[in-house]
Amino acid sequence: MTQERFDIYDNQQQWIGTAPRSEVHARGYWHRSFHCWIVRDEGNTRMVLFQRRRDIKDTFPSYYDITAAGHLAAGEQLQDASRELEEELGVHTPFDALTYLLTAEQQLQGEVRGVPFIDREISSVYGLCLNQPLESYVLQASEVDSLFEAPLDELLALFRQETDVVRASGIRPKVSALKPEGTAPSNAVHFNRSGHKPFANSARIISDVRATDFVPHGTKYYMDVLEALKCLRST
Repeated sequence: MTQERFDIYDNQQQWIGTAPRSEVHARGYWHRSFHCWIVRDEGNTRMVLFQRRRDIKDTFPSYYDITAAGHLAAGEQLQDASRELEEELGVHTPFDALTYLLTAEQQLQGEVRGVPFIDREISSVYGLCLNQPLESYVLQASEVDSLFEAPLDELLALFRQETDVVRASGIRPKVSALKPEGTAPSNAVHFNRSGHKPFANSARIISDVRATDFVPHGTKYYMDVLEALKCLRST
């Protein structure tokens, strides 16, 4: 299988060429990514959705992370990268329905299965209010292990170190309910709420979540995003 290629940038964010994914992470080239955080309102409580990454990921396997995110392939624009919502979660929504929140520069590093990585990303972060249950999402088998939600105010307290743990409610579909790689979801969730079906083969799970269980984007990143999500207009 041919590796995906990314546009790469120098420290002044000037384009310097393209490189395959493995080289980008091995050499720590700057590259661009798209983040989208989804929230839903339950009465007066705003819930924030976040995913748990599959244990086969090449960076931060099994960590909790952004609701949906992905790298921009070489030549892609942000409008193209918003495909991650459909690929990872089965959410089909126009790019202009998303709300821009902020841009973050992040330098992360670690080691997975003996292979070190340096992940330098210029991330454009967006928000989306989508008032539907977790069971309505279609998870991509190769990317997403499970999908969780927790009250926004509790997550803020977690990253402010005002509490040590937050209890999150989630869903982990059985294998038959996961969307295989490269297939279009038959029960995709549409922004207009029309025609989608909930999972028949899935179960609710509860998890005690700590700040260290999340991909280490940095405390400031999480706090800035959560504060911005407070102001996101409800649909």
